[in-house]
Amino acid sequence: MGLTVWYEPPPGAPRSNLNRGGYYVESARTPAFITKLSKARPITIIPVAVCTIAAFCFVPLMGQKGLPSTMSPEHVAAQRAYMRYHNMNPIFGISSKRARAADPDP
Repeated sequence: MGLTVWYEPPPGAPRSNLNRGGYYVESARTPAFITKLSKARPITIIPVAVCTIAAFCFVPLMGQKGLPSTMSPEHVAAQRAYMRYHNMNPIFGISSKRARAADPDP
């Protein structure tokens, strides 16, 4: 007759802290939903968390006003005139030869 020993590894890894409970839940006072979330599969938690964070980040943008003052037609025309005055000559963009030919402004 021999002695049978059943070894059960710690819940996290072989060198994890033995004072913690399963799935790293700290104590019995931990709320039930946190215990349930810690035991859930990551594929069910991660998309919900990403969508929640994206929604919280979108909240400040909802109260945003219109375009900035530098996007007004007058300001854009002044930028275009400044670029032409200083002979800025990019390959593409508002001061390129093709854009100058299509622009109705003198």
